[in-house]
Amino acid sequence: MPGRPVCVEGAWVDDVLLQGGGDDIALHLGRPVSRAELRRLVEEQQERLEAFGLAAAGTVAVRLPPSLSCIVAMLAGWRSGAQVALLDYRLTTHEVGQAVARLAPQLVIEPALDVSGTLRGFFDVDTRITPLRGGRPAASDHVLLQLSSGSTGPSKVIGRTAEGLLTEIDRYTRLDGFPRRGERTVVLASIVHVLGLVGGLLYGLAAGVQVVLPARQTVDGILKAVAAGEEPTTILGVPSQAAVLAAAQTPPRLPQLRRMITGGELVKTDVWERFTRGYGAELGVMYGMTEVGVIATDLTGSERPRLAPAPGIRVRVEEGEILLGLPGSPYVGLSDPKRYVDGWLHTKDAGSLDEATGLLTVHGRLDSQVSIGGLKVDLSEVEASISALPGVSEAVVVHGTGIEAFVMVEEQAAFDGIAGSLADRLAPYKRPRTLNLLTELPRTATGKPVRNAEILRAAVKSAAAARTAQLHAAGETR
Repeated sequence: MPGRPVCVEGAWVDDVLLQGGGDDIALHLGRPVSRAELRRLVEEQQERLEAFGLAAAGTVAVRLPPSLSCIVAMLAGWRSGAQVALLDYRLTTHEVGQAVARLAPQLVIEPALDVSGTLRGFFDVDTRITPLRGGRPAASDHVLLQLSSGSTGPSKVIGRTAEGLLTEIDRYTRLDGFPRRGERTVVLASIVHVLGLVGGLLYGLAAGVQVVLPARQTVDGILKAVAAGEEPTTILGVPSQAAVLAAAQTPPRLPQLRRMITGGELVKTDVWERFTRGYGAELGVMYGMTEVGVIATDLTGSERPRLAPAPGIRVRVEEGEILLGLPGSPYVGLSDPKRYVDGWLHTKDAGSLDEATGLLTVHGRLDSQVSIGGLKVDLSEVEASISALPGVSEAVVVHGTGIEAFVMVEEQAAFDGIAGSLADRLAPYKRPRTLNLLTELPRTATGKPVRNAEILRAAVKSAAAARTAQLHAAGETR
């Protein structure tokens, strides 16, 4: 890759993200953080990074849990004119090593001590900065590097320029119904991945929307975060989090809760009905990609399953695939040359575009279409059929030696009845050869179900071993 200096102007951080009144509340992570305090913390961290040698066109990897320290570190890196790579703190040591080898940052910012805590919404962490021998300065003008979710295969390195981030922030300001100045967003989505990062954190800082991270991502913790302020409030998360909230037996009435917006797969109809009825609030959806951010939305849930392309997005459907018009390839380093061709990004998502209304319907992954005995089967259709059965919480369908389904259910009887129910709904060649029961589906760092057959099978073996151990322990206690 030819060397090009990263944007040396860190002024966009001050001009867009840290602007505004000093006493205005920018963030709430267990306590309010004013814009004046946030600016001071960013300036102090910038001085610390520069003492370690970080300069304009430098590179830094941030591997921190959701925290004030994480937010400050990324803003300080950008303010220095550096390229910031965001790594999910839940990556294993092996995965971190692989990522660092690919990205070659000059500095890595990590927790000074290991952190843990299931369903923690944020952490209080001290950080350590480690210079890396062999770290290289930025070779492109991207200010942000991210790894794709890896839900269907190896992660890709995706770059975003400052201009690209600002364009997406502006796209959010033009979405009718997205939070506005003086309102609050309770962010459940990861702040190091595109939905929580740009739609939650960066847009919130730019637009004067208070960004709230709940202490715990449980029903009680989320609802306490909503109830803590009187301002109109939006929850930003993923479909599995909407399902958890919808499952609450007696949801409280929270007049400040306007809506929840999810990114990822379409929320199941029964979840949408329980949520909107239980909370008296809307449940909307956004379709997007790490490569470009938000693409299309239905923020009110009134057009399900159709979505309106976001302002400024060029979208077309060619041979059943959704294509996006972009000024340049979002990929950094080696990538599939077929993904970005003649100014159009091939999303590998199947879709259809209503020419009369301009609305987009996403039908799932193109690679979900497989051949069984010479007959085409859409795995997303099989998955949707299983997910729609009573008592089924969620399902993932993959193709290996045959069609395999991995299912979460509310009770054993629902799992036992799946095969019989599918006999009435799907042709024989479409039915799963194997049904696997899981208490929890493996997920990517962004909350998407993993669709890698080997990982799913390993989860089944692990769950079976755990059940056997529990039965053995129960027998010994008798």
